[in-house]
Amino acid sequence: MKIKYVIASTPILLGVICFLAKAIIGSNVAADGTLEEPFFLIPIGFLLFFLGIVSLASVVLISMFKKTQVLN
Repeated sequence: MKIKYVIASTPILLGVICFLAKAIIGSNVAADGTLEEPFFLIPIGFLLFFLGIVSLASVVLISMFKKTQVLN
């Protein structure tokens, strides 16, 4: 696999890791009634996941465009 595809898909993997970490850590209620949870992992996970999808799609489209340009 070419390195550009690995680099472009790395944010997808990091986003999935954020979601898994949120699920593993979980949440609990403290003695004073406040909720303790790693909420910051949810938006970071979505941001990384969609950033990876966009970057991977753009790398694929650019590669396809360059291939068709060489053939013409």
